[in-house]
Order: sequence, then C-alpha cells, then structure tokens
Amino acid sequence: MGREDKASWKAGYFVKIVQLLDEFPKCFIVGADNVGSRQMQSIRISLRGTAVVLMGKNTMMRKAIRGHLEENLHLEKLLPHIRGNVGFVFTKGDLVDVRDKLMESKVRAPARAGAIAPLEVVIPAQNTGLGPEKTSFFQALSIPTKISKGTIEIINDVPILKPGDKVGASEATLLNMLNISPFSYGLQIQQVYDSGSIFSPDILDIKPEDLRAKFQAGVANLAAISLEIGYPTLASVPHSIANGFRNLLAIAAVTEVEFKEAETVKEFIKDPSKFAAVAAPTVSAAAAPAAAAKEEKKEDTESEDDDMGFGLFD
Repeated sequence: MGREDKASWKAGYFVKIVQLLDEFPKCFIVGADNVGSRQMQSIRISLRGTAVVLMGKNTMMRKAIRGHLEENLHLEKLLPHIRGNVGFVFTKGDLVDVRDKLMESKVRAPARAGAIAPLEVVIPAQNTGLGPEKTSFFQALSIPTKISKGTIEIINDVPILKPGDKVGASEATLLNMLNISPFSYGLQIQQVYDSGSIFSPDILDIKPEDLRAKFQAGVANLAAISLEIGYPTLASVPHSIANGFRNLLAIAAVTEVEFKEAETVKEFIKDPSKFAAVAAPTVSAAAAPAAAAKEEKKEDTESEDDDMGFGLFD
C-alpha cells in the first residue's frame, strides 16, 4: 500500500510540474537554504494569486523536465541550475513585483555555529550590559573592551565575520548574548527563466534609462571609431557633415567664396564692433539688478549712519 501511495504521489508530482511548465511562461529558480516550513507557508500565502511555489527533489524535477523536452526544448536550459536545495516560483505577472515580494518575505535569524555568513557582521561600539565575568568571550575574539560602571563596554566597531566565513561557537555565543540577529533568510533567487531565456536576477534591476544610456554610449564609440578610420556609418555621417561644414566656413572666411551660411562669419571678420554692440545691452541688463541692489544697500547704510549717535533733542 505504501509503495502504491508513493508511486501515485510521484506520478501526481510529475503531472503537476508539467502543467506548471506549460501554463506559466516565467519562473524563478530559488534557493531554499535555512527556510523552515512555517516560513515557506507564509511565502506561499503572500504569493497567492500572483505566483506558485513548487519544491521537490532535484532528481524528480530533472526527470520531469527531461520527459517534457519534446514539447518544449527550451526547458533544457533549466537543468544545469537544478543543484542544491532549490525550487521553482512560477508566475505570469511582472517578474520585478514577484521578486520584491520574495525579498520582503525574509526573516531575521540569529547566528548559529557552523552556518556560513552571507554578509559581513560588525559588532558596534556599545555598552553590553554584561558583567566582567564575560570578558573572556571578547578576549577570545580579540574585541577591545573596558569596564564601565561595572559592565563591559566595547570601545570600537569590530568586524567579526566576513561573507563566506563559517560561524564559530564563540561568535555565535557572543552574538546571541548581545541579542544580535545578523542574518536574514528567505528564498534566494538564483536564476530567472522567461519564455525560453534564462538569465541572472541582476538583469531585473536594469531600467530603460540604463539601456538608453548604454545605447547612446555605444553609438558615440562607433561614431568615434568611424571618424578615426575614415569609414562612414550612420552614426558618424552627421559628425562628418558638421566637420565638413566647418571646413567650408573656414575656407570662405579667408577667400572670396560666397554662400549664405558664410555671410555672418564674413561680416564678423569685417566689423566685429557690430556684434559687440549687440552683446553690450545683454551685459548691461544683467548688471543692472546688481547695480540697483548695490545702490539700495548704500542708501540703507547712509540712513543708518545719519541716526547713529544723535538723540531726539541734540
């Protein structure tokens, strides 16, 4: 009876994963290390109506995907990433919104001996409230302390763990004594699958403005290379035309060649005073407010000087 139940459960699991792969064009491959059953239940509730979480054994997930490759060959890209304690989060909605909900589902957790630190842990300078008998814990970790009002005080901020370090028993005990829960655990997005393409989750942070800036920088580089080697392209042609026009203006300025666009340059060379007269009112208009403010300040100073040192009947 047990074997039949297990076989039927496996068959049902294969049917379910195939249905999800057919129904949902997008999914996340997520790591589930240090995520408990209660937290997993909370994550499923928070994603209800938006996404579906599916966990399982790696061998079963690979077998189900391989059996479905005839229907969708693109699913083969998922196979190399099914390693470790992973699962799927299927969705039809916006990937960024689902990603944000997964990030919000993380919970704080204390440091446990033997765990791998996912981030840097720094103990801030503080009065710990602990008695002098606990000094040995700090000395074992080379943390500078002093006794202040009968309690241990940490003098400086002290980095105690780096990303990738294994938490030792002393570090875990000390952090727990200080009520510091440095880590947060949840479903970690490892890869993103979208309609046959698989990519890093960092791609989701790219905005249209970033793409536009990258494209403009590429066009500028292409134009620069094309101008340097003298090979015309759509990116360099406008610059070539502008450079050529400047050369024509330079030639017209020192020769008798006449064309409409060169008239202003020739007039400036013949009589620069015309253009100076046009620019003068602009400068005067800009200087007028400053002069008025200066005059007003001067009048205020004079009026203050008139009243200073004299009484009503002097």
